[in-house]
Amino acid sequence: QVQLVESGGGLVQPGGSLRLSCAVSGSIFSIMNMGWYRQAPGKQRELVADISISGITNYADSVKGRFTISRDNAKNTVYLQMNSLKPEDTAVYYCNARLSGMDSWGKGTLVIVSP
Repeated sequence: QVQLVESGGGLVQPGGSLRLSCAVSGSIFSIMNMGWYRQAPGKQRELVADISISGITNYADSVKGRFTISRDNAKNTVYLQMNSLKPEDTAVYYCNARLSGMDSWGKGTLVIVSP
């Protein structure tokens, strides 16, 4: 069973930056597609960004140009660099791993963007 552990969340002012990390257990990280999702209070979980096995990235329109997803296969870790943060980015951010149509999730890390 794959385990995912997110870290890096916290309180930041508008315009600030945070980097989220997701450490993945096991030896199959390099063959999994990885993603970051978020869920704001009262809203559905939504895709923020994902990155394929080959490194192809995809972003939600709301974060394009501000967020960058990356992966380090040697460290079994996926990152989300978040710049120019806005109050509407406030949410719990979840790491996702997908392999053969099966999803694994972390428990989430809270990001609050507030003055």
